Amino acid sequence: MSQDVKTRTNPTVDGFFYKSKQWQQELEQLRAIALSCELTEELKWAKPCYTHNDNNIIILQGFKNFCALLFTQGSLLKDPEGVLEKPGENTQAARRMTFTSPEEVSSMEPTIKAYIEEAIKVNQSGAKVDFKKEPGPVPQELEQKFHEMPALRDAFEALTPGRQRSYILHLSSAKQSQTRFSRIEKCMPKIFEGKGFNEQ
Repeated sequence: MSQDVKTRTNPTVDGFFYKSKQWQQELEQLRAIALSCELTEELKWAKPCYTHNDNNIIILQGFKNFCALLFTQGSLLKDPEGVLEKPGENTQAARRMTFTSPEEVSSMEPTIKAYIEEAIKVNQSGAKVDFKKEPGPVPQELEQKFHEMPALRDAFEALTPGRQRSYILHLSSAKQSQTRFSRIEKCMPKIFEGKGFNEQ
């Protein structure tokens, strides 16, 4: 790490890198690249987060099988190299690059910098991710419960699309029908209270 880049490191973030037994070298390389793009280093969600004008641009992450550089608004990037992937099936905004060796990070450095520069420009432009608000198809088990309890359907349809979607995702993630029925029973009190699945 050059002296110029080193002066921009944030001491509160150092602990993350010291504790990273796996992917330490790769994460340090990604840190240097992020700082060379003149992003501000912060610690958010216990991870190194790099911001521009107080807006999140990228986050560094370590996993069991790889480490990653996550673009918080990655779905807005053009991705000419085809190197960005969705972290999860239902992820709408974030996209990530994954790495498994220091050599891979080194060879990708020009691409990483180009993508970071584009992400900064996208952020400066004020472009926003158009989040899908449609709740999605209602699981068969929930439709059956609606038939048995019309009041539950009324309560569910009174929820915002985002709250409806939180239940649909939770129920649909269960592989077995019996589990979906069990989850519906547990969710019913919250639905009647007008709350989303993740709300207390």
